[in-house]
Amino acid sequence: MKVQSAEFVISNTEVAKCPTDGLPEYAFIGRSNVGKSSLINMLTGNKKLAKTSGKPGKTQLINHFIINGDWYLVDLPGYGYAKTSKTNRAKWEKFISEYLTTRKTLTNIFVLLDARLEPQKIDLEFMNWCGEKGLPFSMVFTKIDKLSSSALQKNLAQYKKEMLKYWEELPPVFTTSSVSGFGQERILNYIDQINTTLR
Repeated sequence: MKVQSAEFVISNTEVAKCPTDGLPEYAFIGRSNVGKSSLINMLTGNKKLAKTSGKPGKTQLINHFIINGDWYLVDLPGYGYAKTSKTNRAKWEKFISEYLTTRKTLTNIFVLLDARLEPQKIDLEFMNWCGEKGLPFSMVFTKIDKLSSSALQKNLAQYKKEMLKYWEELPPVFTTSSVSGFGQERILNYIDQINTTLR
């Protein structure tokens, strides 16, 4: 799939205000500072689509972008560390979980994981929560350009070992670099395949 157009549609904190046209939605979520905005911009070929920031926790709303007039890319606030009050964080968590569990057009959740780190408790907990709720998700490792191939394989193996403690099989796994564009084609083709089955 080639991204011909990527346009911002709406930002909000209420699921009821999300688009109602029934197009499939693909949500992107991860710990603060995992490189989510850079990945979204790399996937869409638009460096200014999602706002990137050196400060974790920049995304604080549910952001809908329509891709090729055909499906939505949904940018969700990060979980975990972010310089914000507990009240704000609780508020985000409420509308994020409401969106994830009640949105009928949500087709897949791309859970972003920093390839440089060993398995993080908060990431494992989030993926297990998705499993408990029956939500389809994929694991997307970011920043693979920041470590050697052997270090990457070691971290991927650790994640696999941890995940197989809870899961019979792993969800789809993608490795990406926003710098080189690696992983763009595989993720877009995966989305395209799912969309084809929905038509």
